[in-house]
Formats: sequence, structure tokens, C-alpha cells
Amino acid sequence: MTPIMSPIRSGGTARPRRRSRRALLAGAGCALLAAVVTVLSLGSGSYSLGPGEVLRALTGGGTPAEDFIVNQLRLPRVVTALLVGAALALAGALFQSVVRNPLGSPDVLGFTQGAAVGALLVVVAGGGSLALAGGAVAGGVVTGAAVCALAWRGGLHGGRLVLVGIGAAAVLTGISGYLITRARLTEAARALLWLTGSLDGRGWGDALPLAVALAVLLPVLLCGCARPLRMLELGDDPAQALGVRVGPLRLLLIGSAVLLSSLAAAAAGPVSFVALTAPQLAKRLTRSPGPNLTVSTLVGATLLVTADWLAQHLFGTRQLPVGVVTGVLGGGYLVRLLAVERRAGRI
Repeated sequence: MTPIMSPIRSGGTARPRRRSRRALLAGAGCALLAAVVTVLSLGSGSYSLGPGEVLRALTGGGTPAEDFIVNQLRLPRVVTALLVGAALALAGALFQSVVRNPLGSPDVLGFTQGAAVGALLVVVAGGGSLALAGGAVAGGVVTGAAVCALAWRGGLHGGRLVLVGIGAAAVLTGISGYLITRARLTEAARALLWLTGSLDGRGWGDALPLAVALAVLLPVLLCGCARPLRMLELGDDPAQALGVRVGPLRLLLIGSAVLLSSLAAAAAGPVSFVALTAPQLAKRLTRSPGPNLTVSTLVGATLLVTADWLAQHLFGTRQLPVGVVTGVLGGGYLVRLLAVERRAGRI
């Protein structure tokens, strides 16, 4: 019996090890790609710098001109792109795991649209940039609470949450259109640029709230919630049988995701499809069915900083808002995802 059982035992332990190595390689590859694109972005522009000059400026060894261009003009935008992409991807991974649906993301569930309505109310009222960011956060949080309250029936069921979220997104999109018609011409133009999703002119003040939120939430989610989240993906009853307190865990995960997506919208506008796409790409890279929180976060940061670099240089001197690039790429991915789900008989 021993010769027969030994291969089975070794094969059973080898598969998780291969997945772990693959996840480690995927995360390292994404981090390396994000670093390369970051250096390219910091060196690209009307005043071009080579990679060596960029690295010298980042380490404090460049000339005063290089230090000003890299560290004061370009670095805040790149850091904001990395943080927004990471926050959106982490929020998307949490939503998709909680609702057990690849379509679960802030874009689909209405939380991004809620942030947009909050920001537009500030724009119509004539508020400044700081008030706009606060309005976006408030709108996203209020929408998250409302959607959860409407979907609550003895607990938060994933399918019910998706349906209520889709309905809320449709209503809030209509409200956004109405608010734009009520704004003055200059305010409407400003609102439309923000609604597209843009990183133009972003400073350290835009990046700081996201950096604080990620520094607090990421360790909590990775260390305290990753294992219960994997159990939750099995279903509520199996998770409860394994000792998981499903209700409080789901509220914590949804609250974290709503806060991250709202802060991301406040920093860069409602950038679309990153939260939807990044977790799915992470699953394909790791070939693991789990939530893949770490790899998803790195994929999201890489996606958005790359999309922003393409938006700035794809059409020569004519720069595009980053939301245009993510919308085109993510829309195509969404069509493919819907086709795959339909062929599999899940929709």
C-alpha cells in the first residue's frame, strides 16, 4: 500500500506548491513591469530623460532641473496611478469573491456611480477640488450602505447584491446626467473630464488618502481575511461549518471595498473596468481559484500606470484621459467575459 499511496500524497502537496510558486512569479513579474513603466513614465514628456537620469533623480543625485521634473512634476501623477490601480483591483477582488461572480466590481454594483453623483453635487454647488474628493467619498459610502440595506434579507446574498447594485447603477447614471444638465458650461466641462477618469494635474494630496487606506487595509485583509475569504468562496454553509462568521466578514469586506473604490474615484475620477479586469487577469496568471488579493493588487497597479503612459503618448502630443484607454480595453474584455459566461451556461 505504501508505494501506491506515496505518489498520491506527494502529488497532492506538489500542486499547492506549484500554485504558490506561480503566484510568487506572477506577483514579481507584475511588480517588475510596473517599475519599468514607472521609470518610462517619469522620463517621458516634453523634456525627456533617460532611465539612468530618472533613477539618479529619484535617489537624490540628479541636477536641480531633473529633480524638479521627476520628483515634483511627474512622480505624484505616477504614484497616484499606481495607488488608484491597486485600490480598484483590490476592491474588485473583494467584491468578486464576496458575490462569487466575475462581474462583481464597483462599476457594475453602482458604487462608482454613487461616487460620481456625490462629486457632481459638489461641482453643481461650485465646490473646489478638495470638496469634490470629499463628495466622491461620501457618495460612494452612502451608495454602498444603501445597496447593502436594500439587498439585505437575513444576510447579504451575492446574487441579490449584484441585482440591486445593477439597478442602483442605472438610477445613479440617470441622476448624473441630470446634474450635468443643471451645471454651468464650465462646470459641466470639468465634470465630464472627471467622469471620464483622469490623472492630469494630480499631486501628493490626491495620493495621500489612498496611501493611508492601503497601508491600513492591505495588511488586515491579507493577514486576517485571506483564509476566511477563500472559505467564503465555497459558499455560506461550508464557510460557517469551518468556523467562519459569514455575516460580519462579508460586511467588513464590502465596507473595505466600498471605501477603497470611493477613495480611488476621489483621486482620479471613476476609472472604469480596472476593478473588473485585474482580478480575472490575476486568476489566469496564478491559475488559482482563490481571491489572489496580492497579485490582483499588483496587476491593477500595473494596468493603470501602463494605461496612463499609453494615454499620454499613444497619439503623439494629444493626451487622452486614462479612463478612455481603460474603457476601450476593459469594454473589450467585458464582452469576452460575457461570451465565456454564456457559453458556460452561467448567464
